[in-house]
Amino acid sequence: MNNIIDIFVRSIFINNMVFAYFLGMCSYIAVSKTVKTATGLGLAVIFVMTITVPVDYLVLKYILSPGALSWISPKLAGVDLSFLSFIVFIAIIASMVQLVEMFVERFAPALYSNLGIFLPLIAVNCAILGASLFMQEKNFSNVWEATSYGLGSGTGWFLAIISMAAIRERLKYSKIPRALQGAGIAFIITGLMGIAFMSFMGIKL
Repeated sequence: MNNIIDIFVRSIFINNMVFAYFLGMCSYIAVSKTVKTATGLGLAVIFVMTITVPVDYLVLKYILSPGALSWISPKLAGVDLSFLSFIVFIAIIASMVQLVEMFVERFAPALYSNLGIFLPLIAVNCAILGASLFMQEKNFSNVWEATSYGLGSGTGWFLAIISMAAIRERLKYSKIPRALQGAGIAFIITGLMGIAFMSFMGIKL
């Protein structure tokens, strides 16, 4: 249990997808103009990551890893399908994003309209794919650790985009040089927030 909590906290603050790895920056910068749209996209990312990371873990463990098919037949113990992991992960992410898109369009049409093209672009959000690939490298011992990592990574991305959206809404009342308005000041703030989040590396769990 402690290990699961440790993975969750670290994936939010220490290994934050935005501030530690700068993944998912396209939608992070584009959708963080208002807190409302940032909240909707952030919740969608949390859902997709929480579902896809454990599913990818199970597919990797029982189908794609070297010798994973031995549970079907001992004759398949030498089969190695790990070279398919990249494309299989993308397919799983795309299917989950399609599910989220259908749900948002049905129950929150106003949010669906505000998010526009960026909602289906979650499928190519490198933060989501990065979470699955990092999961593959971390060699989690069970699906609960993978789920904790997916939930924590999504929550960290949500925290990042909400923080940026809140700051950018306040920036509307600030005098910013013309050359830095828009994406320019957003990148500067992101860098400063990344430096601030480095302070969490001193946490001992």
